[in-house]
Amino acid sequence: MSPSARLAALPCGRRAKWVVLAFWLVLLVVAFPLAGKLTDAEDNEASSWLPGNAESTQVLNEQRVFFPVDIAQAVVVYQRDSGITPADRAEAAEDAAAFAGAPHVRGPVIGPQVSADGKAMQTVVPVDIGTGGWRDLPSAVDSLRETAAENSNGMSTHVTGPAGIGADQSEAFEGIDSTLLFATVTVVIVLLLLTYRSPVLWLLPLLSAAAALFVAEAVIYLLAAHAGLTVNAQSAGILIVLVLGAGTDYALLLTARYREELRRHEDRHEAMAFALHRAGPAILASSATVVASMLCLMVAEMNSTSGLGPVCAIGVLVALAAMLTLLPASLVIVGRWVFWPVRPAYGTPEPTRTGRWAHIGTWIDRRPRQVWIGTAVALAICSIGLVSLNATGLSTAGTFTGKPDSVVGQQVLAEHFPGGTGAPLTVISKAADAQQVRTVTTATEGVAGATPYLVKGDQALFQATLDDPPDSQAAKDTVDRVRANVHALPQADAQVGGNTAVVLDAGRAAGDDNRMIIPIVLAVVLAVLAVLLRAVVAPLVLIATVVLSYTAALGISAFVFTHGFHFEGEDNAFPLFVFVFLVALGIDYNIFLMTRVREESLHRGTRAGAVAGLAATGGVITSAGLILAATFGVLGTLPIVGFAEIGFAVALGVLLDTLVVRSVLVTALTMDLDRHMWWPSHLSRRPAVPPGATTSGGSTSGARGTAQSGGG
Repeated sequence: MSPSARLAALPCGRRAKWVVLAFWLVLLVVAFPLAGKLTDAEDNEASSWLPGNAESTQVLNEQRVFFPVDIAQAVVVYQRDSGITPADRAEAAEDAAAFAGAPHVRGPVIGPQVSADGKAMQTVVPVDIGTGGWRDLPSAVDSLRETAAENSNGMSTHVTGPAGIGADQSEAFEGIDSTLLFATVTVVIVLLLLTYRSPVLWLLPLLSAAAALFVAEAVIYLLAAHAGLTVNAQSAGILIVLVLGAGTDYALLLTARYREELRRHEDRHEAMAFALHRAGPAILASSATVVASMLCLMVAEMNSTSGLGPVCAIGVLVALAAMLTLLPASLVIVGRWVFWPVRPAYGTPEPTRTGRWAHIGTWIDRRPRQVWIGTAVALAICSIGLVSLNATGLSTAGTFTGKPDSVVGQQVLAEHFPGGTGAPLTVISKAADAQQVRTVTTATEGVAGATPYLVKGDQALFQATLDDPPDSQAAKDTVDRVRANVHALPQADAQVGGNTAVVLDAGRAAGDDNRMIIPIVLAVVLAVLAVLLRAVVAPLVLIATVVLSYTAALGISAFVFTHGFHFEGEDNAFPLFVFVFLVALGIDYNIFLMTRVREESLHRGTRAGAVAGLAATGGVITSAGLILAATFGVLGTLPIVGFAEIGFAVALGVLLDTLVVRSVLVTALTMDLDRHMWWPSHLSRRPAVPPGATTSGGSTSGARGTAQSGGG
């Protein structure tokens, strides 16, 4: 028995299987209460999402000298189309007095201020964000909305500004973990039932994936609480989808190989040992590409992106451990009956050898070159939609799939007040130069005015209102002009922050991340494939097909977002997130296919091996792709455009990769390149085997011999 075979047999040994099960049960008892604390460990403050070295982030940190608690401005807006009356002013003044006495308000309430056209009023209320970050805002903002609307006498009232927008965003994320968990589990159950056509078998993969999720959440909570790992609502939500989706994929591959081996081995322990020995390397390589790709995110400038990397990597590693230990042990413990009503009896023929995927492989084998050229051209045509991709960030209104109160309020503000009202720039400088910095700032084109400066020690702070809406390009241009002007006073050490500056810095950091991380991920995945397949040509071909799949998915998605959903654009990080998930997860299916093709090619030759590999893996990979696509599609249920776009694009890309790229394009390329696909390994030097012929022993007898020598 080889060392690798001996290692593969460990989880399914006659005694070891019980040890494995007991270990996971104990682990779950410890992990379950810790997993429930992960939400409390999330850091949803603005600095946890922003680029760590950005000027706006530095301002956020330094302004704590002036405001010991984190403050967000809420802007209460009143509007009467016929004109504000004296009674309306009196009512707004009473509201302002009530706001000032609220427990969550910190600092002076400013207003009410009547607009120049006399049709609207605004009151600025500084709200304490609280220790829970943006999750604490909804209750505070809801109380402001109730107070303003209680005696409005026919005026329309809204609460906007950073606090109002943050509260609506927080409510959109409310229950994201439970929503995604229940939706994802439901999707997985339905698709597993359709895949296995068994009323029982689906339970084991699902329970194993759920166990992996709880353990992963517990590990991440401990690292967040005691080791400084940054976790926010975004990474926690994606973790659920990734662990359940990737874990179920690994389970499908292993279960399919186990069912295949049960037809060849009377002893189920031996069948599982062989299944692990053969499917294990593909699953390990698949998880390695995902983990490596996720860890590449750690070099990102954006804190939200760099924090996502280790969170997802931990989730995939735990899912891998569960699917290579807990699931095999569980399957062996329950025995063959779990496959009822179609039990894989010993000695029965393997149905995939003559199934629909075998027929598809045979069809491709007749004219592989025409097939791969035609498929590549079709995908290239789909990629043309990239011209409508607008990944330059989303405005406040464009962030939501609906139109919450804060968005309506911002539109009212923009109609009656200077565009930047309620979301001013924050400028910090040396106290000795504060007046000069303020004068330079107010003289900058696009600045409507500035508050008096505050002094604390040797630092000064003031805020400047912009002429344009805070999320507009004109406002971003004003930020650049203000920065250029105040930085020209080097002795002042001035820095410019605020909401518009945050959006500007985040967009630029996301662009830098896209240019830096995408090539790194490609290089890492290429290296993993080269080691796994022991070749150079095959990894290059697979990478090229996945990139083509990515551009096609992005092209179709951009077209649908613009002309179907009527989204205003895409988030800055959209191309990177979609790329990482599609390349890391999409390459999985190529790994599953090509490791089997390589195994079959040793006995049949490459062209026949491609047909046999597609026949053996086509059904299970398609099922895995449908499940993964559906789990990412669940992200589209959230009322946040960024999540909906990522979910749609990744789901579409996975389907393209599963149904078109892997089953047609890669198979046809493998057949056309034949033995040259494996250059420079020894397989590339073998003479081509005529169609229909096999070498001595064949793949089945060779496989059985290996299993028998491996024991188990």
